[in-house]
Amino acid sequence: MAHILVVEDEPEINDLITMNLTLVGHTCQSALDGDQALALAARHAFDLVVLDVLLPGTDGFSVLPQLGGTPTIFVTARGSLPDRVRGLDLGADDYIVKPFEALELIARVNAVLRRTMRGDDSFTLGDVTVDFAGRTVTRQEHLVDVTPQEFDLLEVLVTNRNIALSRDQLLQRAWGYDFPGGTRTVDSHIQRLRTKLGWDDVIKTVYKVGYRLET
Repeated sequence: MAHILVVEDEPEINDLITMNLTLVGHTCQSALDGDQALALAARHAFDLVVLDVLLPGTDGFSVLPQLGGTPTIFVTARGSLPDRVRGLDLGADDYIVKPFEALELIARVNAVLRRTMRGDDSFTLGDVTVDFAGRTVTRQEHLVDVTPQEFDLLEVLVTNRNIALSRDQLLQRAWGYDFPGGTRTVDSHIQRLRTKLGWDDVIKTVYKVGYRLET
């Protein structure tokens, strides 16, 4: 997984971003202002920077050009078109406007890491390995027969591991917003994945919510 610098001057938001990125397997360091961020970036190698614009001292727009090309996502309350254009013109890989959902942030982080070739190509838990590039699953080194839809669902669970996902969220991310089926489809696919992977105790049912892949 990636090593990420989170630059956000509001401690509660900084902690929330860091917590969610850590839950899905990334490691994080935090900075509360632009000067601290630049000092950390000078001493450590980061795979990605999550950067607020409105910072004490050196603002995010001024910090970005000094990051040496490290992939960067702006996360800010400044959502006007000129601000978005400025951020992207400066070289940001994405621009997220507050408020945002944790799942959106994680999805965008994963997308940037895939584009910059810094994301993980596989995930292993116990005797199960998921190969994202090849879209294959092995268990005890034997290929598991999973359908394309089962793989899509598994990929969503893995990339959002340790986070409770509702059935509607799983439908949206694994089937698409236009999927006409009901949430019972999620339940049946979850049960098949549990059986095929031996993950009865890994894919947890979250009461009145949905499911969580627990690592």
